[in-house]
Amino acid sequence: MRRNASPLSLVLLGAGVFLLVLAPLLVHYVQPHAKRTPIDTDATTVFTGTGSYFDTSEVETVEDRTITITRRVRGDVADSEKSGNAVWDVSTSVDHDGTLPASDPRDALQWTLERWVTDRSTNEPVHCCEESPTFDGEAYLKFPFDVERRSYRWWDSTLGGVVRLAYAGEREVQGYSGYLFTGEVEPARTGVRQVPGVLVGRKKTPQVLAEEWYSNSGIELVVDRRTGRIINAAIGPKKTLRAPGSKKDAVVLLESGRVEFTEETQREQVELASADSDRLALLGTAAPAGAASVGGVLALAGVVLLVRGRRPEPDEENTHMVTIPRA
Repeated sequence: MRRNASPLSLVLLGAGVFLLVLAPLLVHYVQPHAKRTPIDTDATTVFTGTGSYFDTSEVETVEDRTITITRRVRGDVADSEKSGNAVWDVSTSVDHDGTLPASDPRDALQWTLERWVTDRSTNEPVHCCEESPTFDGEAYLKFPFDVERRSYRWWDSTLGGVVRLAYAGEREVQGYSGYLFTGEVEPARTGVRQVPGVLVGRKKTPQVLAEEWYSNSGIELVVDRRTGRIINAAIGPKKTLRAPGSKKDAVVLLESGRVEFTEETQREQVELASADSDRLALLGTAAPAGAASVGGVLALAGVVLLVRGRRPEPDEENTHMVTIPRA
């Protein structure tokens, strides 16, 4: 008796082997390619809070006013594809109620245009593609993928330097948990500005190069662990003018104890982070584990059926007649 392999055993064995091969491919090839900073991003984040600012129409600092910071980030797809990096153009405006809605960003209290270029895998800065400013650090608009519970070097654009942000535990934002990082900026000189001398206490000098000073009383960033996306941000900025060589602030240009992502911005960031995180988790853990488990079961079943066989067939009988010649 002979046993022939059934088609089912071969199908099970083939499917099992395929899934066993697929599992490590998902971990070592597919997921790393998915874990890359997007180049077609088009996002707007809004901070709000109360504080003080210098009103040029009244030539004095006004207090207890609403301050809105709007940041728009758009990816330059053409330059990104050409360079292989993530090239993002960033527009940031600081407004009060009188300049909103902003028909022209140049009417804002402050308006900056920047171009950020980063490595799509590591989030490290890349110096190319008309990058401006030339920045440093590990994090800015986002953190690297797979955020760790440690301190990070975060680039503060207003300071023009790196700030150390310490890991401070976990915090929920709109019901979604992320890692909290905190830090502060001590008063630091960031530049000079020509102003009337009387503005900084130099009444006998028509014009002076006043010193610009900046500090930040509290930086709080809540970051999604897998994607590095910032799901909530709060800062306490203060910008002032000092007379040349003075150690005291003469004019407050902008100050707020806390400006923070609006609830709408938080929800949008959480939705994006959750969707991207789930996709990476599927590619990195659930899908490979499932493929390996199912593949092992199918391959084993196929081997068992292949060994046992499914359709026994009798050996072919000898039907030929032999003629014995007579003596």
